[in-house]
Amino acid sequence: MTTGSTVVHCAGLQCGKETASQLKCPVCLQNGLVQVFCDEDCYKSNYKAHKALHYRDNESRETYDPFPQFKYSGTLRAQYPLTPKREVPTSIEKPDWADDGMPVSEQQNDRLNKIPVYKKDEIKKIRKACILGREVLDIVAAHVRPGVTTDELDAIVHEETIRRNAYPSPLNYYNFPKSVCTSVNETICHGIPDRTVLKEGDIVNLDVSLYYGGFHADLNETYYVGEPAKLSKQAINTVETARECLKLAIKMCKPGVPFQALGDLIEKHAHENKCSVVKTYCGHGVGKFFHCPPSIPHYANNRTPGVMQPGMVFTIEPMINEGTWRDVSWPDDWTSTTQDGLLSAQFEHTLLLTEHGVEILTARNKKSPGGPQQRIK
Repeated sequence: MTTGSTVVHCAGLQCGKETASQLKCPVCLQNGLVQVFCDEDCYKSNYKAHKALHYRDNESRETYDPFPQFKYSGTLRAQYPLTPKREVPTSIEKPDWADDGMPVSEQQNDRLNKIPVYKKDEIKKIRKACILGREVLDIVAAHVRPGVTTDELDAIVHEETIRRNAYPSPLNYYNFPKSVCTSVNETICHGIPDRTVLKEGDIVNLDVSLYYGGFHADLNETYYVGEPAKLSKQAINTVETARECLKLAIKMCKPGVPFQALGDLIEKHAHENKCSVVKTYCGHGVGKFFHCPPSIPHYANNRTPGVMQPGMVFTIEPMINEGTWRDVSWPDDWTSTTQDGLLSAQFEHTLLLTEHGVEILTARNKKSPGGPQQRIK
C-alpha cells in the first residue's frame, strides 16, 4: 500500500509484502512502534521471530538476553530487543528472498550441482558489484570503535548499500533479520547485529554482501577494536593467522588447481600458528547466486569436487579459531560461536579465475581501514 509517498510493508520477517492492512501489533503500539501485518494468519505465523522486537515488558526498555537458559560458551550474550527490519526502496532490484525469505532460484540451481562459468558481460557486472561491496565495507569499518553497537554498524551498511541502489544480500535470506553479519570475539560467523557494545580489545568481523545489477558481491574482514596496545597476544595471532591463510590460498589459485587442495594449505598454516580451522562452514561460488557450487572447505583432507577454470567466481573465507575448531549455534538459529569460548577470526574475498591466475574482485585499496598488526612475542 502507498500512503502519499510511504509504502507500507508487512512486518512479518517471512512476508514483507506491501499491504493495505490496518492490523497492528498491540505490543509494538504500546512501545511507540507501528508494525503492520497482512492478516491474523501472517501475524501468528511470524510472531515467534517478530517478538524479538519487543521490550521485555510494556514499561521497560532495558536491554535483555532473550536466551537466559542457554549455556553460552564464552562471555558474549545476545542483546535484545532487535530494531525493526530496515526498509529497502521499491525502486531497488531485489533477490527472490526479499519478500518471503526463500532463495528459490538458488535452491533450484543447487540441484544441478554445476559450477557457473561467467561470460565477459557477466563478469563486468560482478566486478561492479564487488567494487560497491568494498566501498560499503570500508565505510562501515571506519566506524568500528569502542562504544559503537553492532546494530549501529548494521544501520550504516544498510544505508550505504541502498544509497548505491543495491540490496543488502543477507536481509531476509532464510529470514536473517539484518543487512550485515557482525561476529564479535568468539563468534565464528552469522552474528546478528543487536545492542552489543564493542569495547576496547575486542575483535569484530564485518561480513558485507550486496546485490547489484543481478549479481552478488561477498567479502569480509576482521577488525581490531580500539588501541593496538590494548589487544591481546591471542587476538593478534588469531586474526593475523586468518589473514595470512586467505592470502596464501589466493596465491595458490590458477586454472587446473583442485578446490580441495586449498584446505591442505590453509590448515597447515593455521596449525603452524597454533590455531584451528572451522569445518562446518566453507567458501562458495557467488555471482548470479548468493551461494552456489563450488563448495570450498578450508580444512585439510577434504573431498570437495571441482577444478578451477577461467570464468569461475567464488569466495575463499577461512574461519580460524584460537582453540578448538568445533562450533556451537545459538537459539537464534544463526549465530555460531566457538565451542570453548575462545576467539575466532575470518577474512573473505570474491575471486575471479582468469587464464593466467586469479583476480581479487573485492581487493583492499590504499585507503581501506584496518590492516595487519605485528604479532606480540
